[in-house]
Amino acid sequence: MEYNYSDKMKSLKPSAIREIFKSLTDPSIISFAAGNPSPLSFPADELAEISADIFKNDSTTALQYSITEGYPPFRAAIAERLKKKFGIGRDFDTTIVTSGGQQGIELACKALCNEGDAVICCNPSFIGALNSFRSNGANTIGVDLDDDGINVEKLEKAIQDNPNAKMLYLIPTFQNPTGITMSVEKRKAVYEIVKKYSIPMIEDNPYGELRFAGTDVPTIKSMDTEGLVIYCSSFSKILSAGMRIGYICAPDAIVQKMVVAKQSEDVHTNIFFQMLCYRYMTERDMDSHIADIRKLYGAKCALMLEGLEKNLPSELKFTRPEGGLFIWVTLPDEIDMMTYVRKLIEKKLAVVPGTAFNCDPDAPSHSVRINYSMPSDEQITRGTEIMGEVAREMLSENK
Repeated sequence: MEYNYSDKMKSLKPSAIREIFKSLTDPSIISFAAGNPSPLSFPADELAEISADIFKNDSTTALQYSITEGYPPFRAAIAERLKKKFGIGRDFDTTIVTSGGQQGIELACKALCNEGDAVICCNPSFIGALNSFRSNGANTIGVDLDDDGINVEKLEKAIQDNPNAKMLYLIPTFQNPTGITMSVEKRKAVYEIVKKYSIPMIEDNPYGELRFAGTDVPTIKSMDTEGLVIYCSSFSKILSAGMRIGYICAPDAIVQKMVVAKQSEDVHTNIFFQMLCYRYMTERDMDSHIADIRKLYGAKCALMLEGLEKNLPSELKFTRPEGGLFIWVTLPDEIDMMTYVRKLIEKKLAVVPGTAFNCDPDAPSHSVRINYSMPSDEQITRGTEIMGEVAREMLSENK
């Protein structure tokens, strides 16, 4: 039978990252392709203790329906932590719990964008967000990244050239896929631009607490005096990705529309995991736990950068993140990116092609994304050797 798909879905392509995961069933393949937190970062024993106590003493709350906005004590604890640690949250803001940060992004688009509207994003950008915008019928407009974040001159021009632009989407800190962090100066400039044109923006910050080098940079949301910034984050990278616990802090008027949209999607986020996160936040030393994750990723990132410096030909360039999970490797014109990716797979190494992160899915890319949180130290060392071997082979073939 031939099926007629909706206009929203017929043009969407599967996530390249999820498709690559299918090749990882081969245990001999080294994966630099994942965006997962390390299993070493999961406080499994502590979570097991809290879980047992919840089911023993508060099972009805954990197993019953709850309110869409989220478990009230948990929402209050998140709001308090945002205010104390990041200066986020004003009188006009409300905090709600979402099913992962991904749902927060999708709900914001559903609340603010009509089909055919434009969402301006840095290019490259997070594929999950891009597909959320596209599935809601919005067009993704890419603006180039500089070494210190989005190009603000091109951002303003993109807004001027797209009068139907309804939203800006950015990952200012340890950006996915590049690892780039936006400077304070650019953050202030971006906020002035969205204020000038009255365009709401999503500040997606799932990696912000994973800084292992350099100094902290204030969030754009902490600068928000006008109610323009929708701050989106989650517990996926600091506690558990599988729990799917995220949250939004945004102007109450926007949040109320998001709540209505969420009611039609999942009624509410898993209440047991909300309770589990809340208990961990309030009863255990979360800051110490996050400090341990930073040390883990700092060591892994340093090892990968050392391997890239040692093994890659000078023609290949790569970012040097101060936190997060990713490094962005850019190839010279002489090396075809997709051929490079295929040759790496033949040598049992998986990376993500840069085209997966393009705002224009048909545009070319000369880059690949690699991840250091998941592979072992031995795999990092061998994987960077393979990247160098294949690059040198391809460069010599093109001489």
